[in-house]
Amino acid sequence: MKRLLLCIGLLFCLLSASATGDKAIVYKVDIKDEIGPGIWRLVKKSFDRATEERADYVLIHMNTYGGMVVYADSLRSLILNYPKPVWVFIDNNAASAGALISIACDKIYMREGANIGAATVVNQTGEAMPDKYQSYMRSMIRATAQAHGKDTVTENGKTVVRWHRDPRIAEAMVDERVAVEGVSDSGKILTFTPHEAMQHGYCEGIAESVPEVIREAGVTDYELREYRPTTMDRLIGFLISPIIQGLLIMVIIGGIYFELQTPGVGFPLVAAVTACLLYFAPLYLEGFANYVEIILFVVGLVLLLLEIFVIPGFGVAGILGILCIVGSLALSGIDNFTFEFLPDFAGAIIRSLFFVISCSLISVVGSIWLSRKLFGSSRLNFALHAEQRVEEGFVGVDMTVKEEVGKEGVTFTDLRPAGKVEIGNDIYDAVSNTGVFIQKGEKVKIIKYQAGQVYVEKLVP
Repeated sequence: MKRLLLCIGLLFCLLSASATGDKAIVYKVDIKDEIGPGIWRLVKKSFDRATEERADYVLIHMNTYGGMVVYADSLRSLILNYPKPVWVFIDNNAASAGALISIACDKIYMREGANIGAATVVNQTGEAMPDKYQSYMRSMIRATAQAHGKDTVTENGKTVVRWHRDPRIAEAMVDERVAVEGVSDSGKILTFTPHEAMQHGYCEGIAESVPEVIREAGVTDYELREYRPTTMDRLIGFLISPIIQGLLIMVIIGGIYFELQTPGVGFPLVAAVTACLLYFAPLYLEGFANYVEIILFVVGLVLLLLEIFVIPGFGVAGILGILCIVGSLALSGIDNFTFEFLPDFAGAIIRSLFFVISCSLISVVGSIWLSRKLFGSSRLNFALHAEQRVEEGFVGVDMTVKEEVGKEGVTFTDLRPAGKVEIGNDIYDAVSNTGVFIQKGEKVKIIKYQAGQVYVEKLVP
């Protein structure tokens, strides 16, 4: 009896496993945000997981107004080279880079009221980029449409090529100068509604939901799976967003500046080191940065510190240090695949350099302003307005030094901008009034006395 029950149980398990195994696995991937590093990262992980779980189909659920072309091209290549069928469900919008990604998919489905097209390359202000960029985008979207193949048919005794997706129509989505007879007039960027897209081969069906799309595709017995981002995924996506990356660069540069103003391990150094970790760690984990950029940053920092604390003046080491730091931050912001994307590499590195230099300049200007507020104004001394008596242990500051204001002397050490000056036979702690470097032995004049320090300026011969 026990053997009979055991056999029945095993048979039931085998039948259940067989039934489950017959189900098609459809893996859903969301693209519902601006196309950039965060979306690229999540889509790549989703496709990798779909491969691991042996999915039969991948369904992209799309609603985007576009984004960065370099990441759209990477997603396009990922879809075209994927061994399993990839479908897209346009749930309202597939504009610009979204249109390029949709055209790369094997089947396109759209919701009523949705749109696909308007793939002109624009800058951050929405203005069309020069024709060099449009030309490459036209070629890219045309090649994407051609990748779906063509049929050679005979009509009226003539051999005619019919593309499954007409590349001229795809090109008209980028350039208003491209006219397609019966589809678009010259002077207008092409954008399709669902019914227009179906009429011209850019949509396989109209559906209102993901299950309806799957039924339209002819799959009835299936299991729908989806990659759900973890907390770490969200954190990394947050840290690699352009706004946060810009703020981290500002903290790095500002922290280095303040630490050089007040040497010693303090809050500015801790802030800069923390910002470095938050900047480089997610980029390294996601393959954007590698050890070369990190080593370059460390080398640049060491050269800068050597120039400031060891080598007098400001010369080759300091300039090389700044170049290494800026270069490492800029190269870290470019994904490794960009190096293979030669037509856009120059543009990508220029954009990244502009971003890093802009953030650095903002940080330096802000740091100088904040430094003057903190160290040049008594209103931000962070001092309590309480009476501090000698009998309670407080030590007063000798105000006789104030009488030295207006006198001339020489720098006893380099002022970086703090150091010592010799006035007569006395040596005082001093700070360069303008914050510039003053070499040892230069003639200076005391401008003011404040907070226990004299402020001097270099005398012009």
